[in-house]
Amino acid sequence: MPATRDGKMWRSQFYYKDWQGVSHKKNKRGFKTKAEAEQWERDFRQQQEKNLDINFENFVQIYYEDMEHRLRENTMRTKKFIIDLKIIPYFKKKRVCDIKVSDVRAWQNMLIKKGYSETYLKTVNNQLAAIFNYAVRYYDLKDNPCRKAGTIGKSHAGEREIWTKQEFKEFLTTVEDKPETRMAFLILYWTGMRIGELLALTYKDIDFEKRTISVNKSYQRLEGKDIITPPKTPKSKRIITIPNFLKEELEEYISHLYGVMENERMFRFTKSYMEHEMVRGIKASGVKRIRLHDLRHSHASLLVEMGFTPLAIAERLGHEKIETTLNTYSHLYPNKQGELADRLEEENSKEEM
Repeated sequence: MPATRDGKMWRSQFYYKDWQGVSHKKNKRGFKTKAEAEQWERDFRQQQEKNLDINFENFVQIYYEDMEHRLRENTMRTKKFIIDLKIIPYFKKKRVCDIKVSDVRAWQNMLIKKGYSETYLKTVNNQLAAIFNYAVRYYDLKDNPCRKAGTIGKSHAGEREIWTKQEFKEFLTTVEDKPETRMAFLILYWTGMRIGELLALTYKDIDFEKRTISVNKSYQRLEGKDIITPPKTPKSKRIITIPNFLKEELEEYISHLYGVMENERMFRFTKSYMEHEMVRGIKASGVKRIRLHDLRHSHASLLVEMGFTPLAIAERLGHEKIETTLNTYSHLYPNKQGELADRLEEENSKEEM
């Protein structure tokens, strides 16, 4: 059924068969031109056919529809933003089966010339690789052209900025006028929690007798709504044992609260509020500027310096793989090599005596 006039606009209406062979009628109004209505029908039919003889732009819509059921809402929003902005405009009219390694290399070179940061280049390239991996796994694409093209960018640019214990103490004095804020920063620094995990904590997650905090959910604010989701990965669900001084700080903090419910969120603010408070404290204290997430890296750095193994650190931080811990904090371990060599020297000297 061709596109038809609908007042001053155009309408697209046609029949199609789903994967079970059942016939359905599709009807969409509001197109400004006949060409737009006809193009919408062609795009829809391509997506229904679900093969690789399809425009990249239409294949991405199939990818989105599948992944929306498997990824957290905020993760999906970030993915769509990057793909829609930096990938689709370049590849959109190319057929998926026709995209070559040389096409990917040309796209990568275009991004590099724009002067984006190394970490951003890596992030964008990973999204394109994920789309092709999806095509390889579920639509029988012979090979992922990103694999042969090679990667661009870096997982992290140089050493991460962190705070030492002294710097954190100097910062903490500037937020003492807000007990709730102070308590939140104490937990972040001394547990290495992600900000979303902290903001999802309820009072029943604290076990004072065992000195533990149960991490089993994450909080985010999306489009004006409070959203509670499972943590980032299965390994993110964990029990964190806290030092005695932090347990006492928590007990003192909670003792001044009245009428709290065990399922109530401990911290009734958002990530943006914490970022604002961090900027305020940095200006007041004069310590070097770091990001909110760098408190997690500061905790990990402290653990490395204390001599804990990558496995122990990975379990405390809730990393899915120990490789994540090693890749993220590998630059810290060389600092221990001198100490390691000295210890070996001492051990050898004992045998000679």
